[in-house]
Amino acid sequence: MLSGDTYVVPTYKDEAVVLRTHKLGEADRIVTLLSRYNGQIRAVAKGVRRTGSKFGSRLEPFMVVEAQFYEGRTLDVVNQVETIGAYGREIIEDYRTYTAATVMVETAEKLTGDDSTPQQYLLLVGALRSLSNKEHDASLILDSYLLRALSIAGWAPNFVDCARCGAIGPHQAFVMQLGGVVCRDCRPAGAAVIDPLTGELLGALLAGDWVVADASSESIRGAASGIVSAYSQWHIERGLKSLQHMERQ
Repeated sequence: MLSGDTYVVPTYKDEAVVLRTHKLGEADRIVTLLSRYNGQIRAVAKGVRRTGSKFGSRLEPFMVVEAQFYEGRTLDVVNQVETIGAYGREIIEDYRTYTAATVMVETAEKLTGDDSTPQQYLLLVGALRSLSNKEHDASLILDSYLLRALSIAGWAPNFVDCARCGAIGPHQAFVMQLGGVVCRDCRPAGAAVIDPLTGELLGALLAGDWVVADASSESIRGAASGIVSAYSQWHIERGLKSLQHMERQ
């Protein structure tokens, strides 16, 4: 819009998680963020690679910020940044925590777009905070995040009743294509069979029942992770490249 002879560039402000960055020119970066109200944002952060940049360290992956942006024709421009959650340092200090967070931000990027996704934003912030504070095992936090993120995206798995006919469970045959467990009558040949304790853990991770999740054994966690990984790769287009680097034990 015009104000006298001056063109005023439209601006907006939002909370956001930094998903990834890459270099642009000598001193700039392109930053991909998941915002609370504006979906994914790709913006140029000018001068952040210079020594003494006033907000370069705030625009690193896994950081949660409140930022102001100038609207651009192709890419917006970061104007101001204030830190809300400084989770980056604690996350990158531990390899398992770092790889779990990397899977999370890749998942968030693939499950969201330009539309407003407050639920996905809040879920990711909570998961990164939990990782940073080491509230639970990194693998459990990741698996819980993946199941809940897929549920928000419309692929909620069913770990109790039959996903085909609705027969009351629990059931032990898991079919990814059907989105959960199935009864004996609906069970196709070659269906994966999950242990009752594995099914209980999967249900707890989906519901955020950390009392049950934290009490699980390593072997049960490993079995549950296999189901979660396969389910995630099945539904997320082109799969999750970073998931192969996650150390589960």
